[in-house]
Amino acid sequence: MHVIVVGCGRVGSELAGRIRREGHEVAVLDKNPSSFRRLAAEWNCEQVVGFGFDQDDLRRAGIERAGAVAAVTSGDNTNILTARIARECFEVAHVVARIYDPRRAAIYQRLGISTVATVSWTVDQVARRLIPGGVGSEWTDPTGTVNLVEVPLPASQCGKPVADLASGDRWRPVIVTRGVQSVLVRPGLVGQEGDVVHFAVRTEDLEEMTGNLGSVPVIGRLQ
Repeated sequence: MHVIVVGCGRVGSELAGRIRREGHEVAVLDKNPSSFRRLAAEWNCEQVVGFGFDQDDLRRAGIERAGAVAAVTSGDNTNILTARIARECFEVAHVVARIYDPRRAAIYQRLGISTVATVSWTVDQVARRLIPGGVGSEWTDPTGTVNLVEVPLPASQCGKPVADLASGDRWRPVIVTRGVQSVLVRPGLVGQEGDVVHFAVRTEDLEEMTGNLGSVPVIGRLQ
C-alpha cells in the first residue's frame, strides 16, 4: 500500500520508518527540507517538499494511488485541513490526523475523521500510572457510546471465571493481560492475582461498572 505521511518531525519520521519496515511504500511530505534528516537512509522513503493542504503537493507525493494518509505536523489546522482534503477530494480510505486540542479532536472524530488527541492521550497515560488501581479508558468509539477500559482484577474474583464479570449488554470482559501476554476472554478462563481485565462498556454504565468492581472512579476517556 502507498502511504503518505505529512510532517517529518519526531512522530512523522518514526511513523514513516515503521510503515516502511512493514513493507509498504511511503512518501513523506514536509515544508522544511532539513526535516528529512530525521529519516534513516535504510528506510528508503520518498521525500516531497511541500504542504499537506496543497493538492498539487499531495499529487506529487502520490495521493491519487495512496491507500492511507497520516497528518502529523505540529499544527492542528494543517492536520485537519490535510485530512479533509485527503478524504473529501481524493477519497483516501484511511486518514488519521494528529490533534493537540482534545475538544476539536472529538468533533472531527464524530465527523468520521480518525484523530489522535495527543494531550488527552498523554494525560490519560500519566494519570493511570500515578494512581494504582485506577480505571482508564484505552479507546472510545466515534459516537462516544462505547469504551474499552482496563481494570485490575478484583481480589474477590481470583480463581473464578473472568466471563462471570459480564453484565448483559452493559459491559463485558474481552481481554485479559497477564504479565507480558494478553488473551481474549473465553469460557473457562479463570482469573489470577495480578491480572488486568479489559472491558467493553457503555459510557452510561461506566460509573456503575467501576462501583460494582470495587475500583476507584474513572480517570478519564481518551478520545
